[in-house]
Amino acid sequence: MKKALFPILIIALIGLFVYVKAVGVYNMLVQNEESINGTWAEVETQYQRRADLIPNLVNTVKGYADFEQETLTGVIEARSKATSINIDANNLSPENLAQFQQAQDQLSGALSRLLVTVERYPDLKANQNFLELQAQLEGTENRIAVSRRNFNQSVQSYNAELRTFPNNIFAGWYGFERKGYFEAAQGAETAPSVQF
Repeated sequence: MKKALFPILIIALIGLFVYVKAVGVYNMLVQNEESINGTWAEVETQYQRRADLIPNLVNTVKGYADFEQETLTGVIEARSKATSINIDANNLSPENLAQFQQAQDQLSGALSRLLVTVERYPDLKANQNFLELQAQLEGTENRIAVSRRNFNQSVQSYNAELRTFPNNIFAGWYGFERKGYFEAAQGAETAPSVQF
């Protein structure tokens, strides 16, 4: 009788170990996912801050009657497109993140063209409102970079935990999936050409 009880005890201990490990993995992945959700909210907050600054910047520049209307229209359209793309934190797939990033990159490009065009207008460059808005925009761009870096670090930690053994087995059972990263814009690896 004692010999028959031994295999049952071993199976029960193995079952208990698997159960405890499965619960631990699930809880860890939930915590990591919540960390990603928090860092994603910070990314969205910084992008919203930038979007909120743009109308003030555009209105300040509009005050100069001979300013290129095409440049202002490009910024307004890029802002509209960038703010229309919203991603739920639970759906941070690489494809959705790439779509979001593409719209934000277009807005960054439009803002860059605006700031380059401003160089032709010394009165505008000296305008105190414009200088303050430009400084706020630069600070926001730095905050965006930090938020994106923090987000990528959270995603890296989560994806690493998700892919390691035996976590990958339990993650598959629970339906956890890899999250996407922010990546450099296409062509960012090429340094810009500066000519004098």
